[in-house]
Amino acid sequence: MQKALFIGGTGTISMAITKAVAKDPDWDLYLINRGRRNDEVPENVRLINEDINNEDRIEELIDGERFDCVCDFIGFKPEDVERDHRLFRGRCSQYIYISSASAYNKPCRSYMITEGTALANPYWEYSRNKIFCESILMDKYEKEGFPVTIVRPSHTYDLRSVPLGVHGNRGSWQVIKRMMEGKPVIIQGDGTSLWTMTYNEDFAKGFTGLMGNPHAIGESFQITSDETLTWNQIYEAIADALDVDFIPYYVSSEFLASVSDYDYFGSLLGDKSNSVVFDNSKIKRIVPDFKCTVRFDQGVRKALDYCLSHPECQIPDPEFDLFCDRVIEELEEAKDRLR
Repeated sequence: MQKALFIGGTGTISMAITKAVAKDPDWDLYLINRGRRNDEVPENVRLINEDINNEDRIEELIDGERFDCVCDFIGFKPEDVERDHRLFRGRCSQYIYISSASAYNKPCRSYMITEGTALANPYWEYSRNKIFCESILMDKYEKEGFPVTIVRPSHTYDLRSVPLGVHGNRGSWQVIKRMMEGKPVIIQGDGTSLWTMTYNEDFAKGFTGLMGNPHAIGESFQITSDETLTWNQIYEAIADALDVDFIPYYVSSEFLASVSDYDYFGSLLGDKSNSVVFDNSKIKRIVPDFKCTVRFDQGVRKALDYCLSHPECQIPDPEFDLFCDRVIEELEEAKDRLR
């Protein structure tokens, strides 16, 4: 039996992978986390309830252990991967780092994205940190053979949150509430740029195929659905699932970034306002069985059903609601003044 260790393992992307690996009789799974959502973790997963940054304590807890695969789902800064390198060099046969497709060159030089697309994002510090982490790890691979695999997810979602373009700091519920109340919802640009949404259980199929795969060492992979949608189609699917009218209000990403304290400079200009289509031929070549089967209209209906039946997902955001109303009011008044 192979042994895997996940750092994190209970997030939007990683929980689906944790559940998939727990079902696989070929894997024995350990999780290092601080106890969040542990009630959803399968019983046969071995939990290490500790902060990964408590490095001395982690050293004690894994002393004498060796893992076939270590996966870090919560490494965001260079110091995180440097810590992982200290902890796991010589202790693992593969180290998988979760980067981000937002690391790809912005603005896009081509809408078609492959693993060979340049990494550069002047708009978003989050993405630049991911690029730096990749660089550090690949340097470790090239100089000392540290067995790294890079994985770049794009917009991946699960049951607990409806994926959107423009929302506040408390998630998507306030936008859903606006739609149900018959209020307009803000969409960046004119809604025609291309985007890809991936259901987390589909993502897990590709990811688990890379675990313990010798052909993945020293390589980077993007894992996304092959379904490409416009933002208009995305919001229309949500409105259809809610059985409400789709009432868009189009606002430029540059305007939204300039008039708010929300991180639209990074999340829109550095990511969602760019048209992208992902070429998944590399992951399919290494993991021949990988295929996303959940269309967005199906997945978002599942997410809406879950959110509507779980009050804990319905987090109000009156500040964002007011922001939307103010933006729409000010732009409508500007139109009247210019007529």
